Amino acid sequence: MNKTAPDVVAAQVWLLGEVHDNPAGQRQRHALLRQRVEAGWRPVLVLEQFDRENQDLLDKAQKSCLDAQCLIRVAGGGRWDWQQYYPLLQLALDYHLPLVAGNLSRADASRVVRDGMRAVFDAQSMGDYQLEQALPARLRAAQAAEIASSHCNMVPEMMVDGMVNAQVARDIWMARLIREQRPRDVVLIAGNGHVRKDIGVPYWLALLQPPLSLHSVGYAEAPVAAGQYDTVVQVAAPVRPDPCASLKQRAN
Repeated sequence: MNKTAPDVVAAQVWLLGEVHDNPAGQRQRHALLRQRVEAGWRPVLVLEQFDRENQDLLDKAQKSCLDAQCLIRVAGGGRWDWQQYYPLLQLALDYHLPLVAGNLSRADASRVVRDGMRAVFDAQSMGDYQLEQALPARLRAAQAAEIASSHCNMVPEMMVDGMVNAQVARDIWMARLIREQRPRDVVLIAGNGHVRKDIGVPYWLALLQPPLSLHSVGYAEAPVAAGQYDTVVQVAAPVRPDPCASLKQRAN
């Protein structure tokens, strides 16, 4: 793991992770980004929290909204605790940082699960990202382990391959969007899984030319294996109910 403090690293692309419901991590990430923006940095922000089909709404909100609450009302969906992202979105409005809707929708992901990568990617992308062939075994195994863990090890085996494809499709979509912002610097705001160097967005960014300088920061509640991120920021886990309780009840 790179021990360099993230606020002194120069990179074209910053990939800033999160545990979605961890306020401490959200605050630390916002403080890092605010410090750099106040010093003059003006990156594009690519956000997992907005689905790609909502880009027009996001553009409209940036032009017409003065505060983050307005932006959330115009372009936000129902899947996120938006108050966690209020400071970040307000920073973007205050400093006129372009916002890019970075995620595939659940409908997109469902099509990938059912029909494969061609459901969302054109022939050029299928070739560029080597999607005509099987995913590398190591990457597929690591993604499957992540999916199993995040779903309380209760995902039916027959569903795992499709869910891996959907997760990979999200990573590739974000990687494509990041490349489209060149020559501007970019910050990706996404879950820790998406910013992992070994299996996430950085993996797919590295497949294409020209090379981009990257720095990945994981905001982790527990120790992580070496090589997953350039920098790991340890954050305390909030008090939360057992996320597996409802699934266990249904299984019984």
